[in-house]
Amino acid sequence: MNHRLLTLAIFFLSLVPTVTFAQQTTLSGVVSNEDKPIENVTIRVLGLNKSTRSDAAGNYTLDRLTFGNYSLIFSKVGYASKTLKVSVKNSNEIFNASLEQIISNLNDVVVTGVNRATELRKSPVPIAVLSKKVMDQNASTNLIDAIVKGVPGVSAVTTGPNVSKPFIRGLGYNRVLTLYDGLRQEGQQWGDEHGIEVDEYGIGRAEVVKGPASLTYGSDALAGVINMIPSNPDFQNKTLIGDFTSNYQSNNGMFGSSLGFAYRKDDWKYTFRATGKTAHNYYNPVDGYVFGTAFREYNLSASARVDKNWGYSKTALTYYDNLMEIPDGSRDSLTRKFTRQVLDAGDDVKNRPVVYEKDLTAYSINPLHQHIQHYRFYNASQFKLGGSDLNLLFGAQQSVRREFNHPTLPSQAGLYVVLNTLNYDVKYNLPDFAGIESTIGINGMFQGNRSKAATDFPIPDYNLFDIGAFYFAKRTLGKVDVSGGVRLDRRNIKWENFYVGTDADTGFGKQVNAGSPNAGLQFPAFQKSYYGLSGSLGLTYNISEKFLLKANIARGYRAPNITEIGSNGLDPGAHIVYLGNRNFKPEFNLQQDIGLIAHLKDADLSLEFFNNSIQNYIYQSRLTDENGNPVVIVPGNITYQYQQSKARLYGAELSINLHPGNLKWLSFNNSLSYVVGLNRNEDLLEKHGHVAKYLPFIPPLQLRSELKITANNESGMFDKPYFKVDAIVIAAQNRFYGLDNTETYTAGYALLNFGMGSAVKTNTGKKIFDIFIQCDNVFNKAYQSNLNRLKYFEYYSQSPNDRSGIYNMGRNFSFKVIVPIGTHLSISKIKTE
Repeated sequence: MNHRLLTLAIFFLSLVPTVTFAQQTTLSGVVSNEDKPIENVTIRVLGLNKSTRSDAAGNYTLDRLTFGNYSLIFSKVGYASKTLKVSVKNSNEIFNASLEQIISNLNDVVVTGVNRATELRKSPVPIAVLSKKVMDQNASTNLIDAIVKGVPGVSAVTTGPNVSKPFIRGLGYNRVLTLYDGLRQEGQQWGDEHGIEVDEYGIGRAEVVKGPASLTYGSDALAGVINMIPSNPDFQNKTLIGDFTSNYQSNNGMFGSSLGFAYRKDDWKYTFRATGKTAHNYYNPVDGYVFGTAFREYNLSASARVDKNWGYSKTALTYYDNLMEIPDGSRDSLTRKFTRQVLDAGDDVKNRPVVYEKDLTAYSINPLHQHIQHYRFYNASQFKLGGSDLNLLFGAQQSVRREFNHPTLPSQAGLYVVLNTLNYDVKYNLPDFAGIESTIGINGMFQGNRSKAATDFPIPDYNLFDIGAFYFAKRTLGKVDVSGGVRLDRRNIKWENFYVGTDADTGFGKQVNAGSPNAGLQFPAFQKSYYGLSGSLGLTYNISEKFLLKANIARGYRAPNITEIGSNGLDPGAHIVYLGNRNFKPEFNLQQDIGLIAHLKDADLSLEFFNNSIQNYIYQSRLTDENGNPVVIVPGNITYQYQQSKARLYGAELSINLHPGNLKWLSFNNSLSYVVGLNRNEDLLEKHGHVAKYLPFIPPLQLRSELKITANNESGMFDKPYFKVDAIVIAAQNRFYGLDNTETYTAGYALLNFGMGSAVKTNTGKKIFDIFIQCDNVFNKAYQSNLNRLKYFEYYSQSPNDRSGIYNMGRNFSFKVIVPIGTHLSISKIKTE
């Protein structure tokens, strides 16, 4: 499989064409605000992906362009983005731009969920954009948590501080598609404790689609899309630039460091980044240090890109390596101190030795841990074809997951799976016709999963082939922007008979041949194709420049994932025995969205409603016997059996962001998100009533408020320092799936956080570093999120302190410093000297 992936990847990359010659021109101009020049405005050529920045006098220059029509995007934080459509007919053209100073991103250009770059205000699909600056100011233990803090309607299921799986409007797991630089992220996403394999320090922007995005991406985008886009440095020709990030967090003693470099030589741009993070167990006032939550993570990434008259081509690779402990929540019944497993056979979870105090704050990884590795190699190219362009994206990924759960044989993996994926994505933006911008495309993947030398086998070895074709179009009709399209998908999945036996030397399970003694058929052979028809239609009505009305209806599709149709065994890291159902049908949903957005002089307001009806919704439910007692297949582990039924989710999001024009140093941002998930399984409701009324893992009502003060000018060595206080109020979740105690009531809570930061400069105005200081959970509140999986890690029906399960993280201080690295000496000059 690896050789085939490498051969195909090399073949696809060989498609990059040679340079063609055409007459060249130079664009230049001045960017200003009320006749005052604006420095560091990004000027980008839409579609060509060519950009520059304005200097201190507001001047900019774009060279090596051919004659033709272009759209220039002018953008800078604190100013409304502006698009100029220009026609270049001479060797030197001048186009000036005037930007309006605001605190809104309505005109921000996004690339997620659509097939051409589009302004946020023109998209009828709810899309949120999160900049690196906002993510830096929302310091978190991982990237997904930073996105959760910044985007209403997004939440996350967590397993400790290093694992967060995103949910959008109550839907998660394989219903939220995560992308890295436009390439779909392919790891073992089916597991509860399987996180996102991305370097958080290397991400410069996140775009979130809230709603079905199957039109563009096919299966697994039923709830939406999160596109994590790598940082785009401010390249300067023949100049080496970069940054060094250092981050410390007090609660779990996390140390994080990241070093990045960027270099441009004429048409070529190169980037490189290396990151490392390590942390011991996290702390809360109820449990103390939570044993089994330490981690150690490493990341490497590099890219090379060439921009020519024919378009551009970018080749990149990433490597992710994470050692992460496996918590199980076992403790002493009286002292509530955590205990550790030391036996395999004969292990009694209620009679284990107590963990030594020194081990609770140690940075060494204990023998029971996960080792996750992810390799990514991809090429993204665009070829200009007159008034149209062809976009190609090909990627090869390998995900290696090992979970070590045998204390008597630490080197033996309980779970050892290798997932190889080849992604392909071809899009052709047709020439505009009668004002219609349209795109046709085809994308999908080849995928193969193989178990290695393991003892537990929750899923079979399978092969998957995915293909889908779509058509998308948009047009502006006066004050109305209309967009929509249609897509057809086919996914084929198959596996052969999979036999499991017993290793005579260890007594553990192992994969065996059909003819081996005592061989048991754990996964009978299976093959099936799933088909999905999806689409969307929406409009944005520009009531005025400041008021927008948006409406969208979309049909999404998702094929069942491997655990839902094929699982039959223990996932050691999740402490769950999964039981699938090969008769499941694909999920289909029909979602309606309507939103009103107002961009006023002193405030930004948005109100969005959604209604989501799902056919064949798949969810987990605890397995019980005829007496209502939990079925235990593997001692110390919960057994879940997947169910399928109709479902409905509905809710709303409200944002009120105040930024008074006469108090430019003040902003007051507020948001509310609310979702209800209803189980429409009539037989289940008739038999069990209210306990089966709601869907599992639905976030409760959430309110967030942030009061922020930012200095408009320099104050000594500090450049625009800020101070903020924010509060998070989470309501109690009494609408939960209570059948067989799959979920229980979760009390509400409120958290107070504060933060401050600034750029620090020398007397000559040169930046030395940026500093961010933040404290989360200021009052060290003891709380449990209903989406915290550790809440259910409990072995006793009663405890001496009347607390059950594991609590979330307590007070946490974060200190982050980002030091820019730059030199005006070229590499050749350095070598000469």
